[in-house]
Amino acid sequence: MTIRTVVTVGAGQVAAVAARTLRRRGFDGRIILLGDELHAPYQRPPLSKEFLAGREGVDSLALLTPKWLETNDIDIRTGVAVRRVDTATGTVEFDGGSIAADAVVLATGGRPRAVPATGTRTDLVHYLRTLDDAQALAARLTPNSSLAIVGGGFIGLEIAATARSLGVNVTVIEQSEHLLGNVLGRQVGGYCADLHRRGGVDLRTGTGVSAVDTSDRGVRITTTTGDVVEADAAVVGIGIIPNVEVAATSGLAVDGGIVVDAVGRTSVPHVYAAGDVASRYSPRVGRHIRVEHFDNANRQAGVVANALVGRDTLSDDPHWFWSDQYDTNIQFAGTASGATDFVVRGDIDTGEFSVFYLAGETLTAAFAMDRGEDIMAARELVGKRVDAALLGDEDADLWEMYEELEQA
Repeated sequence: MTIRTVVTVGAGQVAAVAARTLRRRGFDGRIILLGDELHAPYQRPPLSKEFLAGREGVDSLALLTPKWLETNDIDIRTGVAVRRVDTATGTVEFDGGSIAADAVVLATGGRPRAVPATGTRTDLVHYLRTLDDAQALAARLTPNSSLAIVGGGFIGLEIAATARSLGVNVTVIEQSEHLLGNVLGRQVGGYCADLHRRGGVDLRTGTGVSAVDTSDRGVRITTTTGDVVEADAAVVGIGIIPNVEVAATSGLAVDGGIVVDAVGRTSVPHVYAAGDVASRYSPRVGRHIRVEHFDNANRQAGVVANALVGRDTLSDDPHWFWSDQYDTNIQFAGTASGATDFVVRGDIDTGEFSVFYLAGETLTAAFAMDRGEDIMAARELVGKRVDAALLGDEDADLWEMYEELEQA
């Protein structure tokens, strides 16, 4: 079947990258992006950092410029709530109409996990997923105000760092004993905790939230250990729920996400999925995985676009993500779970160091503070047997180590 019309359900990172890749590959058919937000595709990573701090404006977030959209004949329709895809005909059905498509890319992303709140001012409890969310939260971040953050993951910690830079008093409530412990491990999570304590954040770890009450006086949070945290506003960052409803209603396989193969094909021909919502089969790990990060969305969108023009490619590199907190760049690659040992490279006291996670002699992951060059090499070394002593030796060249392993 010749593909002449591609419709994306969702108009975010995946949709934008897919559209760009399709045009770059010479696809000259119709490309229609359907988004439920009222904005054209925009970048999400700056929402918790530069944009929230007021250092970047809305225009800087654009993924596709108006000139590029016009030149490349991309049809973007905002404020469109898609209900289902008729997989027998390829028709995408939405409120007020439908579109016939030869191929559909589901890029529906996810929505924040919520914490129940009571009282008269539940608007003081914020979430950060969309541009509108960021604008609403930014209005609360005034000097000497107070903010309670529920969740000590990357999004919560980025917001904490940004809020502190604006003179906001910040308390972070994290259920785990250690910040980012599930991702980075206890010791490395401790380095991140130290970073935030030095930044003036009040960290409350090892405690969850039992109640959130709101009033004109602000937000009152009762923790599971009986402590009470009062603040002018709160923000919740405890992960997302993948938006699988369109897929499920359309009869697609769903299991913790939209089930797709290594190149993004769903259980129905000519329907694809990518990004936060997709549970993709990874040949590298031998199972389906769902990754919530900008880099994954970028790479998988490109893979899907290639498949649509008959060029099956594979992007199955180890997970890689980054975070900017205060003046520190944090990067991580791989999977720390299963590691039995780690090696430090650099100087922890200066805040410029890398940590390499090992399972036996195999490198499983790497973490770096202000040492992005180490992560670039580590991404190639993950999954390989390495010399732990060389990893910790600053005089040893990690790229030379990689080249020697490739030639062995």
